[in-house]
Amino acid sequence: MKRNLLIILIITSGVFGADQIEPSEDQKTDIFKKEGELVILKCDYDTSSENVFLYWYRQYPNRALQYLLRRGARRESNSHTSDSRFSSTASRSSTELTVRELRLADTALYYCALRVGAQ
Repeated sequence: MKRNLLIILIITSGVFGADQIEPSEDQKTDIFKKEGELVILKCDYDTSSENVFLYWYRQYPNRALQYLLRRGARRESNSHTSDSRFSSTASRSSTELTVRELRLADTALYYCALRVGAQ
């Protein structure tokens, strides 16, 4: 029997006042999926920097943030993930986190974060 999962996407802002990141317009509500399915979370970002690093975290109730993935964008293209079920793509203005083979333990708050390097 497959159980329903609740995934909530939340954001954190960029490092500088002009840099920003937020959930895509179509993902500003709770997301419900079933175990074994795939989910794609998307955030849009804006920065004038070419040195862009995008991060994904999740948080369980009353727990610290848990690192999931780092993805370079624009000038940087490297990536690192803590679990092979997580992957990410990035464009000049957005990033997606794909979680494959969902588990009940994936029910959490998900955060996207933006870090920019010096020009």
